Amino acid sequence: MNKIVYLVSAVLFSSSIFAQKEGFWDKERATTKEITLSAGKRALIKTEDLPVGTTEFVYRITILDESQKLTSSLVSVLKAIPDPTGISQGTAGAIHLTSAISGDDKCTFALFQEANAANLFLKEGKTDRACWEQKEKVNKDAKLISSSSLCLTNLPNLWFGFESQNWVMNQKIVLEVVPWVDYKASRGWDKTTKNEILNLAKKLPVVSKLTKKDAFYATFIENISKKYTYREYAQLLAVERSSAIEKLTEESLKGTGEVKVYYDIIRDQSNSAFQKGNYEEAISIIYTEMFAKNRATYLDYRILGDYYLYSKQFTKAEETYNKGIKLNPSEINFQLNLAHVYLFTDKISDAKDIHKKYAHESLSNGKTWIAQTKSDFKEFEKHRLPTDNFKRILRILE
Repeated sequence: MNKIVYLVSAVLFSSSIFAQKEGFWDKERATTKEITLSAGKRALIKTEDLPVGTTEFVYRITILDESQKLTSSLVSVLKAIPDPTGISQGTAGAIHLTSAISGDDKCTFALFQEANAANLFLKEGKTDRACWEQKEKVNKDAKLISSSSLCLTNLPNLWFGFESQNWVMNQKIVLEVVPWVDYKASRGWDKTTKNEILNLAKKLPVVSKLTKKDAFYATFIENISKKYTYREYAQLLAVERSSAIEKLTEESLKGTGEVKVYYDIIRDQSNSAFQKGNYEEAISIIYTEMFAKNRATYLDYRILGDYYLYSKQFTKAEETYNKGIKLNPSEINFQLNLAHVYLFTDKISDAKDIHKKYAHESLSNGKTWIAQTKSDFKEFEKHRLPTDNFKRILRILE
């Protein structure tokens, strides 16, 4: 006998270790209600709202004589059964769930998820819209209702409808309901809410340029569901949500290896402003989105330096190019850019020294140093930069 007790205890202990990682019996939102029902009458009891993440619940119904009281609550019984499998996989748990005491009175009952269906039962006794029905007359009953039941498709609502089977005497009915809350499901991310995020992700501007769209969608949904419960996400203010989506988009693109696509969109936006002659707007976009948010690469130092150069902010241009050189010393485009700055700030000898040093090199874009210099000079003329010293440089290159 002792071996049997030890075995049962071991099973309960081991199941507790694993089950507690998955969820918990929510005693704080359990339902315990008692009503007195007249002979032949019907009554409704609405349970406490079942919390988000409820994947199972246990109910216990006890019909008592007027002088009887429950010997133990359902919540106390469930302390010995750490997870729903302790009930569903064996008779021992189910036996413990039933009351140790009950009266001779009996009733039938049904469960409803909709108020209209429950009220129809109350008025006419109809149970065709019930999600669960006990047709046999019972004086006590206890069951585990799992996620496969229709009774969990319309959280948080649940009504129990009772009909007395007494002919004369009143009966006392005690209803107890305890939900099992799955930790993962309690975050509120089910198929419907995930589809909401998927539809949002599909509308992001960056998506049209991605080659791994499905990977991005999956990573985006995963990241947002990790950071927020659905309730938290739904309660974000518009500005908070916009900021969160931006950060999670970038994080997700880093995860799929396509974050450069996102950054290129920002660069394109700034370049569009630059091409329209809106230099300050172009500078603001690239600085705010790339530098202030620690996204900038050596490429962005070239871009920002060019904007300063064309807007005749030569000191800032020189400073920016020099920072770019520190990030990527082998990128000789920066050297050509510095030569241009020196040209416009009357440091002709410094400009000449750079041109002499690199005149026979090729740049990372495939153009020769000489070809790129001539191309740049043409662009400078279009943007009305001073051209006085161009010939002095071209003579060196020729």
